[in-house]
Amino acid sequence: MSSDPVRIVHEWLAAVNAGDVEGALALTAPDVTIIGPRGAARGHKVLRAWMGHAGATFQTRETFAAGDVVVVAQHGVWRDAATGDIRGETGVATRFRVAGGRVAEMERYNDFSAALQAAGLTEADRRPSGS
Repeated sequence: MSSDPVRIVHEWLAAVNAGDVEGALALTAPDVTIIGPRGAARGHKVLRAWMGHAGATFQTRETFAAGDVVVVAQHGVWRDAATGDIRGETGVATRFRVAGGRVAEMERYNDFSAALQAAGLTEADRRPSGS
C-alpha cells in the first residue's frame, strides 16, 4: 500500500467510483471521521452504508496537498441505486486527512475555497493532474 497521501486519496476515489466497497474500506482507517451536509459520523459501518445508498461518483478536477492533507475539487454525481437515474450533480470539494497510509478523515464542502482554507492550503499546494 502506498504511503503518499495524494495517491491514497486518488485510489480511494477510484474505489468509490467503481462501487468497490471493500477496496474503499481497505484504504480507510477503521475509525474514520466522515463530515458531510448531514453532520459527522465515524467508522467503516457508516462508510459502507453511505456507499450502499448514495450512488455517488466523483470526477476529479484539481488536487491540492501538503503533508497529510489533500483537497480535491470534484464534479459529483448522485444516482438512484435502483434505477441509475441521476438524482443530483454539482461541484464539490473534499478535504481528506491521511494517517498511517489510510484515509482518516474526510469532509465535504460545497465551496472549494472554504475547503482549501480549512485545510490551510493555497495555490502553491496545487498538484499536477495525475499525481
